[in-house]
Amino acid sequence: MLYTEQHHELMRSVTKFVEAEINPHVQEWDDAGIFPAHELFKKMGDQGFLGINKPEAYGGLGLDYTYQLAFCEAISAARSPSVVMAIGVQTDMATPALAKHGSDELRREFLAPAITGDRVACIGVSEPGAGSDVASIKTRARKDGDDYVIDGGKMWITNGTQADWICLLANTGEGPVHRNKSLICVPMKTKGVTIARKLDKMGMRASDTAQIHFDGVRVPQRYRIGDEGMGFVYQMQQFQEERIWGSACSLRLLESTITDTIEYTRNRMIFGRPVLDNQVVHFKLAELQTKVELLRSIIYRAVEGYVAGQDMTHLASMAKLCAGRFTREIADGCLQYWGGMGFMNETEVTRLYRDGRLTSIGGGADEVMLSIIAKGMGILPGRKTD
Repeated sequence: MLYTEQHHELMRSVTKFVEAEINPHVQEWDDAGIFPAHELFKKMGDQGFLGINKPEAYGGLGLDYTYQLAFCEAISAARSPSVVMAIGVQTDMATPALAKHGSDELRREFLAPAITGDRVACIGVSEPGAGSDVASIKTRARKDGDDYVIDGGKMWITNGTQADWICLLANTGEGPVHRNKSLICVPMKTKGVTIARKLDKMGMRASDTAQIHFDGVRVPQRYRIGDEGMGFVYQMQQFQEERIWGSACSLRLLESTITDTIEYTRNRMIFGRPVLDNQVVHFKLAELQTKVELLRSIIYRAVEGYVAGQDMTHLASMAKLCAGRFTREIADGCLQYWGGMGFMNETEVTRLYRDGRLTSIGGGADEVMLSIIAKGMGILPGRKTD
């Protein structure tokens, strides 16, 4: 069994936190277009939720990733994919490489306050011309004495308007695109960092997403994570956790959407009988629940391998692909059975329909996942390189 009683105790604590601190505010935060990240993250840090699998030396609990998975699955009870995604940026997107490869000094300065919730983090990879194609980023950090001077811009940055620091991927040299990049911790209040605009999105309304410019931003080279030129490799490693998180954090929300729909269709009468009694309805809901369990199985297998030290890029990509497609199918299928109420913003299934669409885009589009999977199968055609 993947989970022990200690895992379940953690999940109960997280679920209680969600019910008290997140779900009562979901609509308010959606309407405001932002949630109070510093306030919420501090409460989570006080509970030990932001460093479950991070080193104890920097305030983490030092547990293996199965406990982080348990946390992720429990936090998905939140009725706000926006907030869940923002939490994932703090725990599984902006900090894994720092925790694994950062110097002791760097981890004390950036990782420790991220774990306590005193500082909000964001991850800076995507650019207007380089979303899923990470190798094509243009942001550059050139050396000047003991510093880097950074110029460029990042797009679609979750937590971008509230973050205290950004884990930035930038070109730090010439040569092959997979060996000329580095990850750098950049404080957001550094001179030359500008939040160009807060982006207006179709869904994920409670998550603040920004376009950020870097104009002559000077930071010490000691802010680099690990070795120079290894940023692309480190980011690919981070993507394993990001994609596992992005898949696992959908599980309870998908299940609650199905459960809500069962309850609604059991009580909604049409032509003198409950909608649920129609075979097409209860068969469809049974099929959707089966897909949730299939997704859970892939995720658990990926985590078991990850904890064992294996490269789980292949299975993590499969999980990410399935999560995006199943979310779209479940949101659309369930919404249909809510009839006119399914088109109302007051209905939870409507929020999933809007917010869940990002799962097939963010963190690598479905087509990129398919390319990774095909490569792992040995069937991806070779490409010419310069």
